Amino acid sequence: MAKRKKKSSSVLITIVIVVLVLAIAAAAYWYFFVYRAKKAGETPGSGTSSGSGEKPVGGGTEEKPTGELTIHFLELGNKYAGDCIYMQCGDVDVLIDGGSRENSADTIEKYVDQYCTDGVLEYVIVTHGHQDHIAAFAGNGTYKSLFERYECETIIDFPRTNSTSATYKRYVAARDAEVKAGAVHYTALQCYNNADGAKRSYSLGEGVSMNFLYNYYYENKTDNENNYSVCMYIQQGEYNYLFTGDLEGEGEEYLVQYNELPQCKLYKAGHHGSKTSSSDALLSVIQPEYVCVCCCAGSPEYTQNNNNTFPTRDALQRIMKYTDNVYVTTLATEVDLSDKKWNYTSMNGNIVVKSDGVEFSLTGSNNTVKLKDTDWYKQNRA
Repeated sequence: MAKRKKKSSSVLITIVIVVLVLAIAAAAYWYFFVYRAKKAGETPGSGTSSGSGEKPVGGGTEEKPTGELTIHFLELGNKYAGDCIYMQCGDVDVLIDGGSRENSADTIEKYVDQYCTDGVLEYVIVTHGHQDHIAAFAGNGTYKSLFERYECETIIDFPRTNSTSATYKRYVAARDAEVKAGAVHYTALQCYNNADGAKRSYSLGEGVSMNFLYNYYYENKTDNENNYSVCMYIQQGEYNYLFTGDLEGEGEEYLVQYNELPQCKLYKAGHHGSKTSSSDALLSVIQPEYVCVCCCAGSPEYTQNNNNTFPTRDALQRIMKYTDNVYVTTLATEVDLSDKKWNYTSMNGNIVVKSDGVEFSLTGSNNTVKLKDTDWYKQNRA
């Protein structure tokens, strides 16, 4: 009888131990995979963090640090609208466009030399044949071309153009001289097609790539030179940065039609914030979080209609449906719309974006005030 009681006690103890082990295991699972996940701002089982407020493009992957990328939207040393964007990822230096006038080459060189210490630009991207994008590459008898100031390894530019200007002809001559000196030259269409040694995607560093998009006007004629613009985006982990040169609304519609565009952390406003760019068709797809505008805000360079000076009322209304994080390089001062006279000063100044794919910052050399909070916006656009 005593033996039977002892056996029953052993079974009971075993059951208790098993229950305790299961309870401890369940508690550990809850703590590590539910409680701590919630504390970290994660959805259990999703593998994505919402702590940064950034929706991962494509989803399903956890944000991880990448190579550090810096993007600089440059002021160009004069009162004219123009593009020049300098990027650096590790030892790789990229220059997109060289506007706005030949004398901008001095300003660009002085700025870029702070970061590019070996005098080598691994990639030069030239979007289209207008003066405000190529003049500093064209050079003239007074100002040396950027191609003479730097060793350029790979030059990628526009497949088509209608331009016959003297500035464009000097650009071609300077580019071809750089190719003769050892640079490789491709068009964006060759890149998109992975043809003749060109690539659709170039690695700039760990987790950072430069990706060329298909533009319908790479292969089709248009009377609008802006629509020949080279279009590309930088992908950095889950972040995407879109650059479309001066692509106009009809070109943007084709861009959406022919490419799977990602949501964008940052978008360089098309055509300096023109009313004919940054269309709803494009913005509704890329839904930018930050927008940088390379222009001299309010200058009468192209129009005496204040609403249509860059950045235009129409473009800003469309952009601000998605974000009010809009920043502008330069500001027109002493504006005389009737005589088309103006001077200039910095708005945000040189705009610098820094990111490792998780941490993201944007600063201006003059200030980091959002456009909507400036006196100019309140007086001219609000």
